[in-house]
Amino acid sequence: MRREFLKGLAAAAVAGGTMLGGTAALAQDAAAFYEGKSIKWIVPYKPGGGYDEYSRLLAPYMEKYTGARIDLVNMPGSGGMKGAVEIFNAPADGLNIGIINGSAMITNELAGIEGADYKVADYNFIGRFVADIRVMVAGAASGITSIEDYMNNGQTEIMGATGLGGSTYVDAVIVGDVFDMDQRVVHGFNSSSDIRAAMLRGDVQAMWGSLGSAMSGIEDGDHVVILHSEAEPTGVLEGVPSVYDLADGDADKIRILQAWEGLSAVGRPVAAPPGVPEDRLAFLRAAFEQAITDPEFVAKAESAGRDLAYRDGARTGELAKAATDLDDNTRALFVAAIKGEL
Repeated sequence: MRREFLKGLAAAAVAGGTMLGGTAALAQDAAAFYEGKSIKWIVPYKPGGGYDEYSRLLAPYMEKYTGARIDLVNMPGSGGMKGAVEIFNAPADGLNIGIINGSAMITNELAGIEGADYKVADYNFIGRFVADIRVMVAGAASGITSIEDYMNNGQTEIMGATGLGGSTYVDAVIVGDVFDMDQRVVHGFNSSSDIRAAMLRGDVQAMWGSLGSAMSGIEDGDHVVILHSEAEPTGVLEGVPSVYDLADGDADKIRILQAWEGLSAVGRPVAAPPGVPEDRLAFLRAAFEQAITDPEFVAKAESAGRDLAYRDGARTGELAKAATDLDDNTRALFVAAIKGEL
């Protein structure tokens, strides 16, 4: 099945004009290279978390479509940076890959955090598992049911956040700055769950977070989505204004918001170091696409409660570049947010 897929991929690419002579041979050469080899797959966190579970769920299917054995190696440390640096500096032979926290690695790079010895846009991205849709929710106890309520009720609202530079904080201060929101961001909560508990008590009016982590509270009626990051919302976000609606065509605001959205759009990708031979990178990307769309894998991910939002490696690389290749003013804003200076 794997070899038939590769031959079909090469034939389709040649027919579509995207590959020239020798492509089929290159694909077959790459397949022969990987047959019976071991691929080291780094997980930059401890066993048991989401990054680890995504990796363990997909590993058998990557083995199926590459012909190689996948050796998972957990390498926690420095909030995911230790493993990310290990991947970036690994031999560029196509046998060293791993999953990274794209959003965190971008913010660390922009802020020049010690230990961020990589360039996110220089990774060879193989594909993306999922990306977090960012949502702003208000607690039921606040009486706020819309972004208009939040912005126009004549009082300073309390926005909860975890640590300085974390995603809940960066979301709050960047969007707050863009729209000049009358709010006070209270940071230092140990987790998003602690913020949600404070919302239930009425101590905090709102917070930013991922749609996935907010869903249980939405379904239980504990909070309501009043703003989000999606230009084309679907599902529970339909009918809820996005940050782009709020920007109302303002080019300066939209430029900043698109860069901000890029932080989360890179999501949880699988990456290889710079310099991997093109035929091996193409082979890995094709295998990843086959693995993540395999119906059996999709069913297992769904059973495990793991969302999927596949993006191919080339497009993931474009998103990473867009999120790091910023104009001076936008970069200064993001760095200030990441460092807790807003």
